[in-house]
Amino acid sequence: MAALSLIAIGCAPAEGVRAIRVEAKALAPLVQTALARRYVEAAARLPPVATRAVVVDGKRKVVDEEYYYTTRYGTPLAYARPLELLARAGLGDVGGRRVVDFGYGGIGQLLALASLGADVAGVDVDPLLRAMYADRDGPFGAGRVRTVLGRWPAETTVRDAVGGGYDLFLSKNALKRGYIHPSQPVDERKTIALGVDDEAFLRAVFAMLKPGGRLMIYNLAPAPAPPGKPYIPWADARSPFPRALFEAVGFHVVAFEVDDTAAARTMAHALGWDRGKDAMDLAHDLFAQYTLVERP
Repeated sequence: MAALSLIAIGCAPAEGVRAIRVEAKALAPLVQTALARRYVEAAARLPPVATRAVVVDGKRKVVDEEYYYTTRYGTPLAYARPLELLARAGLGDVGGRRVVDFGYGGIGQLLALASLGADVAGVDVDPLLRAMYADRDGPFGAGRVRTVLGRWPAETTVRDAVGGGYDLFLSKNALKRGYIHPSQPVDERKTIALGVDDEAFLRAVFAMLKPGGRLMIYNLAPAPAPPGKPYIPWADARSPFPRALFEAVGFHVVAFEVDDTAAARTMAHALGWDRGKDAMDLAHDLFAQYTLVERP
């Protein structure tokens, strides 16, 4: 396992939380469910953090507040969309519920959910995340946060650390068909190896959920590469698991590979993804799909 350490080295600029608060104001008029509204309000209250240096396997990285909250994966406010869909499907609140975020990528959504009373576990294979966030493990607001490093469910220690009895298994932009089952040969560094076969993975999710618990896969993606250009694994946002396998494991399929592109583009515009130096062409280069299943 990677050697980790964290050293605070001074005060951070407020770019991270200030930007999130601006985004929250812009996004608030778009959300319609009580759960999504509470989440957006909570994300806007994320605490400032000091700039720190993290050391992973002897390599030092200085992490300011902006990187602390957005890492390589963007604003935690993008989670408002899958939470909106979950609320419409009957998840009225996360208070007192257990949530696991598979491939969480950043602490912001974990803290926001915990502030609403959830017991949240974030699981990821990136040791940098554990180095940045290990000091966040514990109570936060009315809930609790844990970050777990390793490959779930393939590694016994990781599976034991995550545990069971969950109400929601949430994965945003990690469980993509292009990552898990790329349709063309691709550098393995651009894929995600689950460490178990598809059926074993879904059976592990089924077992960790309470009756009535839900699995939500929500994926944003760019346009696929045009003919003759290199394959883009993350552009295939479909579920990596077929509908029949969900059903064979015992899940009730609520929604399978539903196109959410229009709503995702509206959200992205509110969040400013089509403005600035890295502006996206939302009409041609942003797509979204989701799959939602439930343990009876």
